[in-house]
Amino acid sequence: MVSLIKNIITLVALVVTLYSCNQSTSLQKYFVDNQEKANFLAVDLPANILSLDESKLTEEQKEAYKSVKKLNMLAYRLDSTNVASYETELAKVKAILKDPKYNELMRGNTEEGKFTFNYIGDEGNIDELVLFGNANDKGFAIIRILGDDMNPSKIMQLSSAFNTSKMDTSQIGQFAEFFK
Repeated sequence: MVSLIKNIITLVALVVTLYSCNQSTSLQKYFVDNQEKANFLAVDLPANILSLDESKLTEEQKEAYKSVKKLNMLAYRLDSTNVASYETELAKVKAILKDPKYNELMRGNTEEGKFTFNYIGDEGNIDELVLFGNANDKGFAIIRILGDDMNPSKIMQLSSAFNTSKMDTSQIGQFAEFFK
């Protein structure tokens, strides 16, 4: 009987420990929790949707292209009826991105709003790149680029290849239209 009580206490302690370790919301959980809600638009894309002709890529671009696995996009559209909700959601995202696991790569301001680039991993071996921007009069968008050992400088070189690609823009177009 004593052994049974010790096992139950150990199990309860383990459950409490695991539960307390996961109190902060992750960006992935935020995506999942909000993808079906009103005012949000979610798009998940495999990397192969980029349809880049690898024969026209430099070695660095090929390496970057192969390191990207998928893109997750989530946007919240602001209008006159949801300002308070928008402010709440914006604060949630900013709080998530303040987690020390997100390293800031770059930030900036424009006339229309603000943006940040954050990443998880080492500078040369990124597993998740997060682009977050908010437009003062339109809403905010988060783009998660997920991959294995992505290199930021090579990813930036890859961006020039997008200009000549025959990318399927049907899903991305839906995302862009969201803010018009």
